[in-house]
Amino acid sequence: MSIFKPADILVPRDIDFEKWSVVACDQFTSEPEYWEKAAEIAGSSPSTLNIIFPEAYLGAGGSAERIEKINSTMREYLDSGLFEEHKNSFIYVERALSCGKVRRGLVGSIDLEEYDFSKGSSSRVRATEGTITERIPPRQRIRENAPLELPHIIMLIDDREKTVIEPLKAKKAEFLKLYDFELMLGGGHIAGYKVSREATREIIKAFEQLEDAAVIEKKYGAARGSSLVIAAGDGNHSLATAKTCWDRIKQELTPQQAETHPARYALVELENIHDSALEFEPIQRVVFDIDPPELIKSLTEYYSSASFEDNGGQRIEYTYRGEQGAVYISDPPSRLAVGTLQSFLDKYIAEHGGRIDYIHGIDVVKKLSEKPNTIGFMVAAMEKNELFETVIKDGALPRKTFSMGEAEDKRYYLECKRI
Repeated sequence: MSIFKPADILVPRDIDFEKWSVVACDQFTSEPEYWEKAAEIAGSSPSTLNIIFPEAYLGAGGSAERIEKINSTMREYLDSGLFEEHKNSFIYVERALSCGKVRRGLVGSIDLEEYDFSKGSSSRVRATEGTITERIPPRQRIRENAPLELPHIIMLIDDREKTVIEPLKAKKAEFLKLYDFELMLGGGHIAGYKVSREATREIIKAFEQLEDAAVIEKKYGAARGSSLVIAAGDGNHSLATAKTCWDRIKQELTPQQAETHPARYALVELENIHDSALEFEPIQRVVFDIDPPELIKSLTEYYSSASFEDNGGQRIEYTYRGEQGAVYISDPPSRLAVGTLQSFLDKYIAEHGGRIDYIHGIDVVKKLSEKPNTIGFMVAAMEKNELFETVIKDGALPRKTFSMGEAEDKRYYLECKRI
């Protein structure tokens, strides 16, 4: 099995897991107060908050010092014996979301040699959204000297028969429970189990069947790009950063060294797109430092088919300072309203300035859009069952097209791996 493998996974022991585990760094980017609350909860206890870089602080200055502190804290945690290493293992995860549904996943490693995030890629492990290459260097600076990686990456499989992850639910009583606790700040509940050797063999066998060429052709046909087996769900830019760092590291290795180097593999959580608890939510846009009426006027001029009346086209809602409305685009350039909107915003900001933030939750959009010179846009979510075939047929989606749940339902940092 070359694409998804067991890993040497580090899990902390004898700690308060609620203080240890924090949400993905790319959440609440316009709400630093969230991260202040997380810091209050973590206090002086060991916490992943001390070994990640919340993006809410990326432009706040002192990045080099923060990265140096992250790396030194990682080494401190390693040297102190904080972690127990589970060699060549999978971890089965059950995440009870804030809505009460239980989402199931499997923590293991992706072979970065099988992953390609470039435009037009036909690799077996692939990005689902366009990768913004300018976003990689800041993340690369965080990763390049780090001794550990912590995944908030969620990868997806199109396992219609539910053969890889779902059978583990009935077997978890046989597994060693590694953690079971409430996540901070409304994140729900999470439990993780070390998969037994027998169940690991069954996972490998089921996955080999899933990536069999005949099985893939039956699902998608024989068109170019139909070799897709694993697609990025969350953490696309983190995975692209891991790939970029690996491509640099392997230049200095022999082929034999490259086969087993830990940086070749990225720790991820694998989920089945057919899990009923996995829901796609739209990622909304808030634009700062602009004139909202002027921006709306430009949007209607940019698309000649734009109308404030419902013409059966794509609906793009907007809100600013309590004002709400919608623009309809009847002859859109993209199959998705989010792509149509993003094309316009990219051009507008390049010409007029302003800043976009990508937001989970309509309530947050409306709250932020109360600020002066700020406007929020809201679009509908795509259907999750369309994902694989859309990526195969059309290539990567517009960036920030969808989110797997609201912000609180994102993956929390928990397990680590040496790199």
